[in-house]
Amino acid sequence: MTQVIYDSTFEGWLSAVFEIYELKLDDVVFAKSEVSNALLFSDTHLVTTDLLKAKRVLKGLKQKLSKEGFENIYRSFLSEIDKIDETLFQYVKHIFANTVNVEGDLTNWAVLEIRKATHLTRRESHRMKAFVRFKLTKDNLYYAIVEPDCDVLPLIENHFKNRYADQRWLIYDAKRKYGIYYDLQNTTTVQLEFNSDSNSSKFLAEISDDNEEFFQNLWRQFFKSVNIESRKNTKLHLQHMPKRYWKNLTEKIPNLKR
Repeated sequence: MTQVIYDSTFEGWLSAVFEIYELKLDDVVFAKSEVSNALLFSDTHLVTTDLLKAKRVLKGLKQKLSKEGFENIYRSFLSEIDKIDETLFQYVKHIFANTVNVEGDLTNWAVLEIRKATHLTRRESHRMKAFVRFKLTKDNLYYAIVEPDCDVLPLIENHFKNRYADQRWLIYDAKRKYGIYYDLQNTTTVQLEFNSDSNSSKFLAEISDDNEEFFQNLWRQFFKSVNIESRKNTKLHLQHMPKRYWKNLTEKIPNLKR
């Protein structure tokens, strides 16, 4: 058994796939960034991310898959479900081992798992487009904090760039400790440590625009006014807006008091 160690990025995984085929490695498992102690007696192969190798794998996959199927490779990787890198590799092996498109081969377990992973990422990215709540800082930057189950910032970047093209904004993934920043022209990935108490009155008072509390409370009042008590359906509400999102939703945070 060979433990293939890569840097946890999509390009790193693609580079690993290339080298597995190039070196004819057999019976492989993937590890991100460091050796797993669970496999003490396995050989190790350290992968250095190589964009040329990654592009060659992508080129091969593009020739074998539909446009959507090709894009789903990346979407499923971003799902971050357990051992998705190994499942994806088994899927890739199935793709390259066949002369026909295998996207509809539901008899293959890897095909089914990739479908599930893709569905999970699609659903999470759709929710993030609806659940991002921006706050305005004193220096005219709109920022939002999210904690999605999947790594969906790369998938929602263009949506917010197109929708809020006339304002500077930052969407920060508190779970993965990185964000996407838009400067009115381009978006860039930024690494930073956000204040862990970012929804507290004290923190918001320090960084927020003077009118921000007013507009947040206005939004809460609007949200409350459009709810019809007689038609309240808690089960359905939780289905569409799970509680894990609430701490970053303005309408679910109590009125702020400075």
